[in-house]
Amino acid sequence: MPLKDIPTDCQPREKLLAKGAGALTDAELLAILLRTGMAGKSVLQWAAELLAPRQPDAPGSFGGINGLLQASSAELAQVKGLGPAKRAELIAVLELARRAMAQQLQQRSLLGSASTVKAYVQLHLAHKHHEVFAVLFLDSQHQLIALEELFRGTLGQASVYPREVVVRALHHHAAAV
Repeated sequence: MPLKDIPTDCQPREKLLAKGAGALTDAELLAILLRTGMAGKSVLQWAAELLAPRQPDAPGSFGGINGLLQASSAELAQVKGLGPAKRAELIAVLELARRAMAQQLQQRSLLGSASTVKAYVQLHLAHKHHEVFAVLFLDSQHQLIALEELFRGTLGQASVYPREVVVRALHHHAAAV
């Protein structure tokens, strides 16, 4: 069903403005970003297909919002209908989310919530296709000073040199890592 045939109060943009972002499904939020559909598919149908469970033989299904936002530019380029402008918007949204999370963590105690730490680290490292050894440097109140990727490895392992961790901790004047 084309978006114009849906009642105005049920269209994603209008619903967002009237009821707030929490009232929208993932597909509706994605439809707002995509703006237009493709030949034979409304933007809502297309958004739902992009978020559908991953299918190995069919590029264009990412298994949800997280899968879509973790997709590389090359993976997004394989999806029919995602031109450079729409790919750039999706990548920009992920980067904005990363920066917002980093800013939040710098304004509050890092150890206040393990789930926040997990989300922050996942946001920064989950898209890597190789092992990464990263260190969170904390001040004496356990607030984030910096996150640094100190060592990169292969698909399944990374060599770590403890003295380099200590050198970087001293550089940041970190009280904890």
